[in-house]
Amino acid sequence: MSIDGSRRAFIGASAGALAGLLIAPGVRLVELASARPAGESAPSSVRWGMLIDTTRCADGCDDCVKACDSENALGSSIESRQRPQWIRKIDIKDVRTGRQHSLPMMCQHCANPPCVDVCPTGASFKRADGIVLVDRHSCIGCRYCMMACPYKARSFVHEVLVDQNSEVPRGKGCVEGCTLCVHRVDKGQAPACADACSKNGRGAILFGNLNDPDSEISRRIRTVATTQVRADLRLDPGVRYQGL
Repeated sequence: MSIDGSRRAFIGASAGALAGLLIAPGVRLVELASARPAGESAPSSVRWGMLIDTTRCADGCDDCVKACDSENALGSSIESRQRPQWIRKIDIKDVRTGRQHSLPMMCQHCANPPCVDVCPTGASFKRADGIVLVDRHSCIGCRYCMMACPYKARSFVHEVLVDQNSEVPRGKGCVEGCTLCVHRVDKGQAPACADACSKNGRGAILFGNLNDPDSEISRRIRTVATTQVRADLRLDPGVRYQGL
């Protein structure tokens, strides 16, 4: 075969592979981290989200952060000062009333995620069930998504990682962020942060299907006032806050 013929064959094969990615975005990433059968897409009838009750979130409590770090092996970086953080506690204050709140901040899993819009390779993508992820196989580490995220919810992996959780694929030179513990969700479990908050008795983090009107999270959102952080950006975050 000539060089041109070989090149055409390679391009054709690459195009076919790309078409497969466009048909089922993110399948490669979640095949390793999911009990879902390989190739089976996430259901579009579901939209996973969280409701965080700031009145139950105590200042100084970081059980959700510790649970996230442990579940996703985020403490395995050699240089702890540059360790990625998928969820962090922040303190906010209303300058008019003096009211203060302590609350967890993570990827908001937007319906219209700017991180996906700016990604040049398609590494940042949104599953049909609303979970926003990064495919580390496609991420080139450009960090455009980090600049686009108004929630400062993404981190860059600077170093070689050790002692990883085999269900949570990560890698040096990639951008990453909260996955809503997709490997747990696909097994029918709640994210680690929500589980830890429930076990400590506070119950500040409620996880569930926003598309199901009969789910506990949907019923709560209908009956209490909730806030989407930076709602003015019209990103429609999947994480809602109560008590702000």
